[in-house]
Amino acid sequence: MTRLDWDDYAAALFDLDGVVTPTAEVHMRAWSQMFNDFLTARGVAEPYTDEDYFAHVDGKPRYEGVAAFLASRGIDLPQGDPSDNPDQDTVCGLGNRKNDAFNEVLARDGVEAYPGSVRLLEALAERNLPMAIVSSSKNAPAVLEAAGVDHFFGFVMHGGVAAERGIAGKPAPDTFLAAAEELGVEPAQAVVLEDALSGVEAGAAGHFGLVIGVDRGAGEQALTGAGATLVVEDLGELL
Repeated sequence: MTRLDWDDYAAALFDLDGVVTPTAEVHMRAWSQMFNDFLTARGVAEPYTDEDYFAHVDGKPRYEGVAAFLASRGIDLPQGDPSDNPDQDTVCGLGNRKNDAFNEVLARDGVEAYPGSVRLLEALAERNLPMAIVSSSKNAPAVLEAAGVDHFFGFVMHGGVAAERGIAGKPAPDTFLAAAEELGVEPAQAVVLEDALSGVEAGAAGHFGLVIGVDRGAGEQALTGAGATLVVEDLGELL
């Protein structure tokens, strides 16, 4: 167990996918299906892999993830517009194509929060510690509701809110900083909990009081290198 004195902090800012819910697995399957279908259609031999997810996509706003992966393969597509049809071969079109695949899986299979994460949420709620979700995914509200944990969070900073407000996504710290402001706390008073390297980098860049890396596959060394001050495999370890 990792002992943490929550009395030292005034708020907790949680990433969603891979931290509260295992929707990272759903995202990974949706990204893999979309990118590999796209690469096959273009005759590209080197497939998209889980390593590509962690290196280029994980934690980033959807279109930025698309652009980062395409750049890693030397593929140049028009940016397009968020209104692009999912069939269009633009950055936004591919992002929308992936989003459709994610929603299909979520509707079909549902999602359950990690048991250890639920235990931590319940414990922090008993302490009346303000909590927020900071997710790059526009699907965050639907995922929270599907998992039955939406009531724990006083504010949800998701990709749609960030886009509306013109707030830069992770690895910039801006979405975390905005969530802390919404909860009325200074960054130094807040704990960031993240599984994505880009999210850990965002927490470190925002000079938060504690940045906890949740190792769901990125690796302890990589999370520490990105700026995590503490790494756990499950949030239940923080009770």
